[in-house]
Amino acid sequence: MKKLALIAATVGTTLGIFLGSALSQEPLRPMSSEELSECCQIDLLGWDELIWGIPDRPDLGAGGDRQALLAAIDNSLQYLDSQKAVEDYQKYDAVEGITRDRVRRSLERFRELLLAASGPSGLQAAVRREFIWYRSVGYDGRGTVAFTGYFEPTYAASRVPTEEYRYPLYGLPPDLADWPKPHPTRSDLEGEDGTGRNSPLKGSEIVWLRDRLESFLVHIQGSARLQLADGTVMTVNYVGNTDYSYTSIGTELVKDGKMRLEDVTLPSLIEYFQQHPAELNDYLPRNSRFIFFQETDGSPAMGFIKVPVTPERSIATDKSLMPPGALAAIYTQIPYANQRGELEERWASRYVLDHDAGGAITGPGRVDIFMGTGSIAGDRAGIMNATGQLYYLLLKE
Repeated sequence: MKKLALIAATVGTTLGIFLGSALSQEPLRPMSSEELSECCQIDLLGWDELIWGIPDRPDLGAGGDRQALLAAIDNSLQYLDSQKAVEDYQKYDAVEGITRDRVRRSLERFRELLLAASGPSGLQAAVRREFIWYRSVGYDGRGTVAFTGYFEPTYAASRVPTEEYRYPLYGLPPDLADWPKPHPTRSDLEGEDGTGRNSPLKGSEIVWLRDRLESFLVHIQGSARLQLADGTVMTVNYVGNTDYSYTSIGTELVKDGKMRLEDVTLPSLIEYFQQHPAELNDYLPRNSRFIFFQETDGSPAMGFIKVPVTPERSIATDKSLMPPGALAAIYTQIPYANQRGELEERWASRYVLDHDAGGAITGPGRVDIFMGTGSIAGDRAGIMNATGQLYYLLLKE
């Protein structure tokens, strides 16, 4: 979806910016069998969680999480057979020996093993026997990766502007490639109050939202499901952007002493601007990067590789460094509801597919996990801010 990047955009990217990125010619380093045996994190919670999911999640249904993994694998295989994959891998040379053909064969074999496995132990043995594990060097050169979450929001919207619905999302300008640089800034395109009253984009609006911060968050997430007044649902997805780097408003608030870094979450940012609405005029324009959208006729949120993203099975990484569509494994803390219904972070091991990218996700030490659609997914993505490890699995040559 645009990426879609990015609660990292408003929130978790603050962590990535402050930690920085490791400088390394090769962002992934192959692990020896001895190193993998010593790398206890992958085994801490058991391989059954990697495949069959977390036992106390009845919302998944029997085998639901395993089916989600299979669906994500199939989406990657669809991509790897596409012309886009051919073009993407012609440009990908970050890690020697990782090619489109090897990534595709690795996924095909892993899928066979997954379908044949009667339980996690047999799969574990087969994967260790047939695959090489590559570990990300992380932002510190020692494998530490910063993880955040992103989601597809659901907001009320209108196809026509009204007094209530005043904040537009815009379609892609047909002449964007010919715009002189530097491009117009966010302020130039949407005006000081965000309504675009005198915007040069006037006439290319596709929908209007009733809350300025919600409109901004759609830019951050890169897609949305919009509930229209007539009861229908409109879906929009990223289609292009202006030529600016992403600036985190969470980082800006920390720099100005308005918030502490450890307190920056999506809920805290929303609460802050609810209490200080006039400051939207100051902070939102600091992110000059502007996103354009297209209506997608109800299709699911799409990732950078143009396939649907799967909750908790799709990740976003820096595609100049990490292999598009590849099979990966992560170990980090992910928010889940406890018995009281409160969100708390738990250590989790997951097989994932590298489906997405984003302006805020740069370097070998940043990963964004797609958490799903709607308010619950947003709550979970909004508080996710943890470190962990990232691995890629490729068949031995």
